[in-house]
Amino acid sequence: MKIKFLGTGAAEGVPSMFCNCEYCNNIRALGSSEYRSRTQVLIDGILGVDFPPEAYSNSLKHGYKLTNLKYLLVTHSHMDHFYAHDFILRGYKYAKDMAQPVLHIYGNSEVKAVFDECTAREMKPDIAPHISFNVIKPYDRFTAGEYKVIAIPAQHSKTEDALLFYIGNGGKGYLHLHDSGRISDEALEYLAKCGVKAQAVAFDCTFVDYTAGEVSRHMGIEDDMVMKDKLHRLGVIDENTKLIITHFSHNSNPTRANLKRIEEKYGVTAAYDGMEIEI
Repeated sequence: MKIKFLGTGAAEGVPSMFCNCEYCNNIRALGSSEYRSRTQVLIDGILGVDFPPEAYSNSLKHGYKLTNLKYLLVTHSHMDHFYAHDFILRGYKYAKDMAQPVLHIYGNSEVKAVFDECTAREMKPDIAPHISFNVIKPYDRFTAGEYKVIAIPAQHSKTEDALLFYIGNGGKGYLHLHDSGRISDEALEYLAKCGVKAQAVAFDCTFVDYTAGEVSRHMGIEDDMVMKDKLHRLGVIDENTKLIITHFSHNSNPTRANLKRIEEKYGVTAAYDGMEIEI
């Protein structure tokens, strides 16, 4: 499995769109290698996790074609994770000779509501058949083509069932654990009961140095370490699992230099836009 981190920023992006703080101005001065678009992951070029407003520009910047996207897992309905307006262009005169005639989207009922709302005015009858929406909920297990997917609940929203995902194929597995605060013991134990063995895990590290604790909707590096230890005790990960941190807020000063300090101290890899790993 090839896992590409196309976007590694939180909702506001890095630097933040409207911000004039010291961190954002410094990042602007450092240049584009420090910029972070909103979170997006691509697996093997055909399976995506989340679809931010930058999905199109990310495809140009990082050299992949959105026509190849066959499956899309959506964590929740927030704009930075699901920008549904673009799907009105998937067909008709806008999209010819698509590599994947149908895009299969998987998301909760609120994601479906956002999809319906955002496409209601402009979705042409010729385009609608090219998109198949599948409503899923916490603890669902399903297949998306050759991929085995397990959805578990995130700690993120009081208004919808935000989700996290285990994605497996060919004896390899990737654990997608952002956008979320500390994940419940019930959810982690469910992964263990399902026999999950992950070779890579990506943790929410929105706050970097700040420790969020039990009730927050995001995590910092110390929260990640709590999650890592629990996953290790349950046998979901082991000492060879690749530990990735991502989904950084501009408030946490996520420069490559600052994150290098975190990498060295905690034995993790800080994702950056365009980073690819293979498991």
